Amino acid sequence: MAHQLTGEQRQFYDENGYLVVPGLFDASELALYRQRFSDIVSGAVEAAPEMLLMRDVMVAKGAVAAQSDEAATAKVQDFHNDPVLYPAYSTCAKLLDWVEAFVGPDIKTIHSMLINKPPNVDGRHPLHQDLLYFPFRPADQIVASWTAIDPCTRENGCLVVVPGSHKGELLPHENPDWEFVNFAYFGAKGVGSHPERVHLEMNPGDTVFFHPVLLHGSGQNRTQDYRKAISCHYASAACQFLPGAKPVGQMRPYVLVRGSEHAGGI
Repeated sequence: MAHQLTGEQRQFYDENGYLVVPGLFDASELALYRQRFSDIVSGAVEAAPEMLLMRDVMVAKGAVAAQSDEAATAKVQDFHNDPVLYPAYSTCAKLLDWVEAFVGPDIKTIHSMLINKPPNVDGRHPLHQDLLYFPFRPADQIVASWTAIDPCTRENGCLVVVPGSHKGELLPHENPDWEFVNFAYFGAKGVGSHPERVHLEMNPGDTVFFHPVLLHGSGQNRTQDYRKAISCHYASAACQFLPGAKPVGQMRPYVLVRGSEHAGGI
């Protein structure tokens, strides 16, 4: 059964475009994600097919000498073939119960990543909208889950969101005019830091669900600790491709994890 949002939760999400659920994952689950990240980036286990290990741009360009594999890695992306992360997080029943409340009973995973924000690098992600990456609609049947593995604070670059921005349109995006920008960290054109942004400080295990048109990003890690989070995007299997659009393909498949396929759907 899907988690039933309270009237207050439903209203908050509809008005603001996001909802934080405290303590959805426990310490043992977070330890599993953290250890798997370490094993992947250190080479202790082989990276799964189609998985992308993204080095921080400052490390890649030689501006910073990373002291470890963990310090060099900004993201493990597309872990849909990983035998640990994908079943333990993306198909977790309690997570899917919440997802179902937002997108309906027929659920597909469409993107997954474990994000690492090391110290001593820029690591910012400008305000952007995730719908940019998804060639199907309706947007209201797409949702992201983002779970804090470590404490997420203003000091270490927690998520920032612009409440209510999901009611607008998908904006043009571009690379920000920064000296160091990680690959594909596009920002919404003309938005800047936005005066109405809200910092989402979260404890380990807290999970935020947010709309794909919501403006969101994250700041620099100004501490000497790491800030990790794990995330997955989901869509209703009933979503349909935009005219002329095609699936991303094998590198990022849309996988049914609950419910039924839809004729003509993604």
